[in-house]
Amino acid sequence: MTTTLTPARVEVTVDLDTRLAIADAAMTLRLEQAQLQFDVNTAHLPEPVVDFVTPILPVVEPAPAVSPLADVLHRARTILQERGWTRGGLRDEQGAVCAVGAIRAAAHNRGQADEACAVLLDAIQREFASAETVPSWNDQQTSATPVIRILGIAAERMMDA
Repeated sequence: MTTTLTPARVEVTVDLDTRLAIADAAMTLRLEQAQLQFDVNTAHLPEPVVDFVTPILPVVEPAPAVSPLADVLHRARTILQERGWTRGGLRDEQGAVCAVGAIRAAAHNRGQADEACAVLLDAIQREFASAETVPSWNDQQTSATPVIRILGIAAERMMDA
């Protein structure tokens, strides 16, 4: 007859720290497997190009509050620089504004906007005698530069007046 000896079963008690370490190891293994599976499943997809270039915004000077119309014209110039310039309408889908749209956005009321447009038209006609209206002159321009410049000139004239 043969006798086999079996070792006595010893119960091991696992404390909380050990159980947490085991759970951490199991979760780490699962996360690594999931990451590997994700990498395999998306390897054929092109990586998106991320553009981290921030646009350089123009420096905006503070408005010298000499007269209300000068302030409106200066704010209109700032609005046009910030939002962008457009022609053929008061504003476009991206939020860019024309000269009149910038003045209306800067003015407190329609009367003030109309007065500022009259001052701007006077400044425009001093340099461009053939200009009949602010919108028609705005639509003839090819960039924002002359519009911004004339708004600045008109604001300076109102400060001197």
